[in-house]
Amino acid sequence: MAAEFLHIDKLNAWYGESHILHGVNLTVNEGEVVCLLGRNGAGRTTTLRAIVGLTGARTGSIRIRGQEAIRLPAHKVARLGIGYCPEERGIFASLSAEENLMLPPTIASGGMGLDEIYAMFPNLKERAASPGTRLSGGEQQMLAVARILRTGARLLLLDEISEGLAPVIVQKLAETIRMLKAKGYTVVLVEQNFRFAAPLADRFYVMEHGRIVQQFAQSELAGNTKMLQDYLGV
Repeated sequence: MAAEFLHIDKLNAWYGESHILHGVNLTVNEGEVVCLLGRNGAGRTTTLRAIVGLTGARTGSIRIRGQEAIRLPAHKVARLGIGYCPEERGIFASLSAEENLMLPPTIASGGMGLDEIYAMFPNLKERAASPGTRLSGGEQQMLAVARILRTGARLLLLDEISEGLAPVIVQKLAETIRMLKAKGYTVVLVEQNFRFAAPLADRFYVMEHGRIVQQFAQSELAGNTKMLQDYLGV
């Protein structure tokens, strides 16, 4: 049995007075790919943001490799080995692709070097000197993922990384996640694109109205088709 990397217990989170998460419980083991499924507004992105300390008030427990993180500020959560790739990507227009790549600080040893990153994302090597906004949507998404690999993070929180991208780019991102899993990374995916996520994840959590309502393993996927149609419309 792999050790727990992330354990969330009775997590509640707010934006101002809006109570978004209502007692979320989930576990992610070392080396797993776990996917959070649900309709828009179900609370999946808020769960990722709550893990890294980017929501308002939080209650409950968030343990990262056994260390309680519920009261830590975001910069200290990152130093526990967490890399967050938000849906909006956050590429700086005034910086080149390589400058964007080099921007985040190192949070732990063992991060990927430029040569390793460029071997994984050859497009980024070709566009290293290009301004961030001159990159295609797919290249910006690759850059957003690559940027956190340099930092030494070992748990990657990836929010809707396939959204709006051409099928060939989506396929490349799927290959990247498989490569990262083979290298021992732990990944939490928030995905609307079920066809993208389904073959990648070891386990799935289904969210609705800020709660986990179902969970199942990859081996149980076929048996949960009806339930997924009810919750997701897929």
